[in-house]
Amino acid sequence: MNIFGLKSDFLEKLMLFLHLVSMINMDEQIEKTIDIDRILKGKMGSKARYVPRFLVVWLKHIVHEDEVNRFLWASRHLEGTDFLTECVRYLDMKLDIVGIENLPDKNDGKLYTFVSNHPLGGQDGVALGSIIGKQYDGKFRYLVNDLLLNLPGLKPVSIGINKTGKQSRDFPRMVEAGFKGENHLLMFPAGLNSRKINGKIHDLPWKKTFITKSVETHRDVVPIHFGGRNSERFYRIARFSDRWLPFNLAMLFLVDEMYRNVGKTFRITIGKPIPWQTFNKTKSPMEWAKFVEDRVYGLSLSSI
Repeated sequence: MNIFGLKSDFLEKLMLFLHLVSMINMDEQIEKTIDIDRILKGKMGSKARYVPRFLVVWLKHIVHEDEVNRFLWASRHLEGTDFLTECVRYLDMKLDIVGIENLPDKNDGKLYTFVSNHPLGGQDGVALGSIIGKQYDGKFRYLVNDLLLNLPGLKPVSIGINKTGKQSRDFPRMVEAGFKGENHLLMFPAGLNSRKINGKIHDLPWKKTFITKSVETHRDVVPIHFGGRNSERFYRIARFSDRWLPFNLAMLFLVDEMYRNVGKTFRITIGKPIPWQTFNKTKSPMEWAKFVEDRVYGLSLSSI
């Protein structure tokens, strides 16, 4: 077929070229959600200008500033469960879910605390949020580092907490509000993501908060094991950072680790709910936290 003397295959190629050009122009108009320059200025004020330019460039590279901003811009119309599910698609995560039948009925009138190990630091939270969000029609909340509130799609399902700096005094109040709210809670009781300990990928000791607050608010606890790991580079950096530095250097590398894990398969094992009455006075809250932690890691060895 000819149109104005031009062959259709040429027109198709021309249309494709014009589309690519429009995409390039669109990229130039992207609103930056992650902006290293702005973050440094916000944290350091006028002193930010003394940060060496090569270091700024490296920071932008290691947090994948351009790639992340392109994704956030393309998915800016999504939030909550829809946003998390789009993240799973974008990261090409293949989820092998075992024990899905152990998720409580969404119509049973109860609220639950879902707890998991934290091997990856990003993708595990995204995947579990997508699963739980779908199961309970978006009626859940994360207790997350308040830095993640910079992601608009996460805001509707997040309770931002910061246990350091000026906002540390708000930590108990925000946790209290989360547990007394009308949503299920998803928590990673270790706080930080897993480390390599004695040759094995394992969480740092779990905090007791999920035990004490679940008992107080009569929430059964649902244990979940997430199978996965980061690179050896990450564990070396984390080991050095935890031992020698006053800040969590390893956190800077979590986005890069996320991109390294694109396309991988992750096994998620969901255990049976543990009634809140289980956590009685025969053990301390810390001992019960260790009990649930062991239950979670035991799931990785079971077939449910």
